[in-house]
Formats: sequence, C-alpha cells, structure tokens
Amino acid sequence: MIGKTVGHYHITARLGAGGMGEVFLAEDTRLERKAAIKFLPAELAADPERRQRFLIEAKAASALNHPHVCIVYDVGETEDGLPFIAMEFVEGQSLGLLVKQGPLEISRVVEIAVQVADALDAAHSSHIVHRDIKTDNISLNERGQVKVLDFGLAKRMLQESTDAQAMTGEMQQTQAGQVLGTPSYMSPEQALGKDLDHRTDIFSLGVVLYELTTAQRPFTGANFAEIVNKIVHAQPPVIARLNYDVPPELERITLKCLQKLPDRRYQTARELMVDLRGLARELEHGGVVTESAMFGRVEATQSFVGNRSGIAADVLAGEAEDQRRAAQLCGD
Repeated sequence: MIGKTVGHYHITARLGAGGMGEVFLAEDTRLERKAAIKFLPAELAADPERRQRFLIEAKAASALNHPHVCIVYDVGETEDGLPFIAMEFVEGQSLGLLVKQGPLEISRVVEIAVQVADALDAAHSSHIVHRDIKTDNISLNERGQVKVLDFGLAKRMLQESTDAQAMTGEMQQTQAGQVLGTPSYMSPEQALGKDLDHRTDIFSLGVVLYELTTAQRPFTGANFAEIVNKIVHAQPPVIARLNYDVPPELERITLKCLQKLPDRRYQTARELMVDLRGLARELEHGGVVTESAMFGRVEATQSFVGNRSGIAADVLAGEAEDQRRAAQLCGD
C-alpha cells in the first residue's frame, strides 16, 4: 500500500496491524494534514460480517464528538473493493507500549483514567459500549492527552423507545454466547458470552488501571479457558504488594471497577470519574497517604510499641527480682 493513493490520501508508511485490519500513515492531499488509514484485509473483506463490523467502527467513532475519542474523517473503498476508514492520526504512544517500561507515576495514572472515563461517559451517553478497552487501544501524546481508539467491537445498546429492527442494520448486535474482545481485559459477563451493558467497559478500565499501577494484568493464564476461569472466580493479586506507592484510595477505586457482579461496580463512568477527580485533587494537595508511607508508619509504630514492651518487661522483671530478694530476706 505504501506509495499508493486512495481517494485523496497518499499512503506513506505502515503504522501497525490488529485483528480488524492494517493501519497506515497517509497525507491528506486535500487538507494537507496527516491521517491514519485503516484497511480491512482482502481475506476479511469477503466476509459480510467483518465488513459490517468494520463499518460499525466508523459509525460508532463518528457518532462521538469528544476530545478523547479518535476522530473519523471519512470511509470508503479502494478500487479493489477494500473498505477503509480515514481517521485522525494520533501522534503518541499506546499505553500498552508505555507500561512495558514499568508502572506509571500515580498522578499520571489518575490523569489518564479521568480522561478515559470521560470518553466512556460520552460513549455510554450515546448508548455505545466499546467492548475492547485495553492499554493497546488507548494512546497518549506528549502533552498527556488521551485518545480512545478502535471501536471495531462497539455495540449500540437498545433504548426502550427505539425500534429494535431499525437499530439492527445500524450497529452490531452480538448473538448470545458469542465472545468478542481481548481475553485479559474482558468482564466476567463478556468472557462468558452473556448479555452485557456499559458496565463491561468499567470492568475493562479497572484492568487498565491495575496494569498501569503494577505493570501486570490482574488476570493471566496459559490459555483462554484459564484466563476466563480467573476472571470469573479469582481475585487479583493485592496491588499494594506489587507497588507500595499506590494510595489505598486508588486501589479501592480499581477493585470496585473489578467487581465480578456488574451491580457492585461503578454504575456509570461519570460516577467513576467523580472519585478519580477527587483523588486527583488530594494528590495535588499532598493529602494522600501511599502504601509505602503507611508501611513506614506501621514499622515505626511497631518499633515504638516493641520498645515500650521491652521497657515494660524490664520493669516487671526488676520488680519480680526485688520481690524474690525480699522473700529471701524475710526467710532469712
């Protein structure tokens, strides 16, 4: 594709590939700006469901006008019949690459989480569930601004006042029992192929939060079945054991996102955002106690109590010796 021109986009370099296609850097010759062009590979373009899902991504993202959602410029097909999406080129690094260098600073994690939650709030308010929130689908530029990418698995939630049949052709309706997404980031209901709603994205964001603070995913395994078993039944390793600098409040927020039952999680992304912003204010004013600070306080307290205990034991031992000596003297 490099060197070719598609519509008014001149392809200059390959950026990467994923389950839904290859992405190339292009020059918009009409508006003189950079763009990212995503192509559906030929082997997938013949599949009507894949083509539909590719179109879903464009419709879902273009329905959202939000600073933290990647902007879609155009959709079309090449002369060979390959569908493509032209979208905003986000200069930056994915969180997936960033976290490979180790846990991020706590203030940075909270700032990123606020922006992602804000983007999800906008999507959920438009009745769109992303269903594939993960570190590789979140990009961060040099100014610290987040962009949520890849709405290829997005699902429109039906409204009571909307005719279901009218919606079917607009957005993907996943069949019951069909599992879509990235295993390690799935909610329990998503991993089991159950009906789900916007709260599945909140669980996935909890996985992202856990990964950014520990550089580890909470649920891992040698295969899909093992990962699903942990997601459904196991509790993740305690964050404080992996990173002493994580404030208890951030751990509480993360674990609330990771509740197995949707009713026990944050019920909306906005509710989550409120707690994250509250934590951000505390961090800014230095009012948050980290696990390492708490650990130091506990050690100091234990040392103090130990010293006091030692002193008390010495006093008691001295009193016992005095009494023994007094008894000896009385006996004599």
